[in-house]
Amino acid sequence: MGILGRNGSGKSTLLRTIAGLIKPQQGKMTINGSFAPILAIGAGLELELSGYENMELLLSLYGKARKNTNTIQSIIDFSELGDEILRMPAKRYSSGMLARLAFSISVANDADILIIDEVLAVGDQGFQHKCMEKIYQIKAEGKTILFVSHFPDDVERICDTAILLEDGVLTHQGNAKEICDKYRQLF
Repeated sequence: MGILGRNGSGKSTLLRTIAGLIKPQQGKMTINGSFAPILAIGAGLELELSGYENMELLLSLYGKARKNTNTIQSIIDFSELGDEILRMPAKRYSSGMLARLAFSISVANDADILIIDEVLAVGDQGFQHKCMEKIYQIKAEGKTILFVSHFPDDVERICDTAILLEDGVLTHQGNAKEICDKYRQLF
């Protein structure tokens, strides 16, 4: 499901609420399944820790064994960051490197729900393509993807359905193409 809206419309707040980082002011939210949020460049990463230490920390928070060598290796392979970089503190990473690490850890989690907030706009074209291919694979597996983007073309490519938010209110929902067209009309 794509989530569209102008800046300040509540897209990121909605995702943070779904991820459990913010409590809803009213109502109730129920999540069925495990989720892996990618909410901002480097979100969830501890910048003083190395890439390896961040992998172990986040995997343990996701309920994975900290020393699961297959999962660690899949993160290393997908991120393409290399041993030397992964030994450095994350605070020395570029924004593209942080996005690579965060995305790689999240998709290695093999969660039921992947929550993506605008992180695919960072990084080189090759890695963006690799991320899109991974998202298509996750979609083909029948898992849920919540995808926020200001690029309606990306929403149309990834999502079957979408919603449009304005000032924290759901104004439209339905077919992704139709909702993307409504979003384009806002500008």
